[in-house]
This record gives sequence, C-alpha cells and structure tokens, in this order.
Amino acid sequence: MNQDILYTIAFTRLTGFNLDTALHLYRELGSGRAIYEHRHNLRDVLPDCSDRLIGALQDWASPLAHAEHELAFVEKHGIRVLCLGDDGYPQRLAECADAPIVLYYMGNADLNQRRVVDIVGTRHCTSYGQDLIRRFVGGLREQCPEVLIVSGLAYGVDICAHRQALACGFETVGVLAHGLDELYPPRHRDTATQMLNHGGLLTEYMSGSFIDKVNFVRRNRIVAGMSDATILVESAAKGGGLITARLAQDYGRNVFAFPGAVGAVYSEGCNNLIRDNGAQLISSAADFVEFMGWQSDTQLAQARHNGIERNCFPDLSAEEKRVVDVLAETNDQQLNVLAVKAGFSVGQLTAMLFQLEMKGVVRPLAGGSYHLLLL
Repeated sequence: MNQDILYTIAFTRLTGFNLDTALHLYRELGSGRAIYEHRHNLRDVLPDCSDRLIGALQDWASPLAHAEHELAFVEKHGIRVLCLGDDGYPQRLAECADAPIVLYYMGNADLNQRRVVDIVGTRHCTSYGQDLIRRFVGGLREQCPEVLIVSGLAYGVDICAHRQALACGFETVGVLAHGLDELYPPRHRDTATQMLNHGGLLTEYMSGSFIDKVNFVRRNRIVAGMSDATILVESAAKGGGLITARLAQDYGRNVFAFPGAVGAVYSEGCNNLIRDNGAQLISSAADFVEFMGWQSDTQLAQARHNGIERNCFPDLSAEEKRVVDVLAETNDQQLNVLAVKAGFSVGQLTAMLFQLEMKGVVRPLAGGSYHLLLL
C-alpha cells in the first residue's frame, strides 16, 4: 500500500474541502504522510495555522480507516489515485490556486495532452446548439486531430460534446460531481462506458460521497482548470456553463462563445458574455484554431492527409540530424534541455522540431518534451 496516497486521502477527509489552508499546507510539505509527521509542530511550517486546523489534524484514526477502505475500492475497480504533484495529475489544473489535492481517475487518456478543450453549456441544448457542437467538433478534428475534449457528462451540451467527440475519434473525459461508485445521470451510462476506452471519468470525490448541488458547481473548476480553453455553446442568463467560463477567465485561460439569436433564451448567456468582453466570439472551429494559434496542427494534419508521413529514410538537414542524434541518445527531452545539448537557440530548435514533426520523425509530448519515433 502506498503510504503517501493513504495519508493524503486521509488528509482530505480531515480537512474536508477547506482548500485555503489545507492546500497551502500540502504544497508546503508535499504529501499527506509529511503532514501527519508534522502534525504536532504545524506552526513551524505554517505560522498562521489556525487552532481549529491544528486540532483537526491530531486524530487520524477514522480518516485513515476511510482511506484504507477507499484504496481497497480503487484497487478493485482499476481506478488511479492522482495526488497533486504526481506526473499523471493534470498539470494545467495543478497551477490553479484551488486545485484538488486528490483526484480519482478511471480511463486511458493522457490528462496532460498537448491540447485540451472543454465544451460546456446549458442542460437544455436546442437543435441549434447540437448543430454547433457537431460542426465545431468535426471541424476541430480536421484541423487539430489530437485534442482531448472535456465536459461534465451532464444533460444537454455536455453529453452532446462527449458523444460527438467519440463519433469524431477524439478522446473525451467527463468530470463527475460524485464518486466513481455511481454515475449521474444514469441514462448516460452507455456513453460513459465508451469513454472509459476512449478517454475517461475523473472526480475529486471518494466513493460513497453524497451527491449535492454544490458538488456540480465545484467540479466546474476542474473542467476549466485542466483545459487550455473553454467553449460555451448555449447558456441562459444564468447557468453552470457561465460559472465555468468565469473560472476559466480567473485562471487566465481563453474563453469562447457561440452567439445566438437576440431574445433566444439559451443564447442570452453567450450573447451577454460576448457583449461584456468575457468571451471571444466564434462561429466555427477555424475561428477557434486561428485565435489559439494552433495553425501548426492544421498544417501537420494537412501534411499527413497528403501523404507526408514518416518514412524509412527521411530527408534531414545536418541541423535536424543533430537534433535526432541527441534524442536517439536520450529520448523524451525537454525543449530547453534539447536546445542546450543540440547547440541551438530555443527559437531555432522550435522551428526545426516542427519540420521534424511534419516529416514524422518526432512528436511532442505533454509538458514540452519531444519524443523520437522509430525510423
């Protein structure tokens, strides 16, 4: 049994979801086990630690028992426990001030893919909204074929986004507002089952958690935080999609919205957000890709479509061969490390790596690393 994970799960039980001081303490000490070991001298680590928190962190017996039960559950069902700071934890989310300390994940998608987009909106998605999702996701697949689509598996826009992502060959992750022992709403179980093999299900809640309204609001921060951009499809004047958009703004992420007819109930939120400069107006995937600066993905997709694929003896320049030699010696190098070893500036190397990607020689990994493909 992984003791760090055990104590970290127990720590979340002790502090509930009071993230202000709990998250600060966890970031300072780095693990639940370290917090347990410092429970009698917490003010040495966090001088302004409250008496209430110090008192709460003295008795670990019951939380550890719950944590052991949870670890047995996740091991039985093939669920991964991702603690803040782990390699598999969504790194974009880790940057957020209110990141969950623990996530529970069932699926096969890399949560740190090069491109991650969330699509959100009303639970009362109209035929207009469904058509927007279909055209947007289809267009995005043509221009940026490697994007992780994230949403909340709820009625309306969420489930349409997940289903369209699956139909177009994207991986898609649903962020849940409850533990992985349940699925809400139950009628989305078939789609959720497909997602386990082409994406996954993610939550901050332990099994047996009570499904409360506030959970659905809290999970929106995970949807926004783990993504590069938020796409609002349809929304009334108030709604969860607007909360996600606001959170994305707070995190410094790009927010986009599709406009709708003046007076249309489920376009009012989008139109207002655009009017108030809270979102960039888009009408297609092409608009989105251009604004995000992801045209290189479009060029690469076109090159692949035209048959410019990796071959046995690619035509490499002397400079490109130097980069390949460095990666052949030690693969999966960070951009800045690779630049030093190959003797190029970061700007020069970035241009060369794009050309090598076009030739099918390398591919980018999450976190700014590059992987040499077999020649």
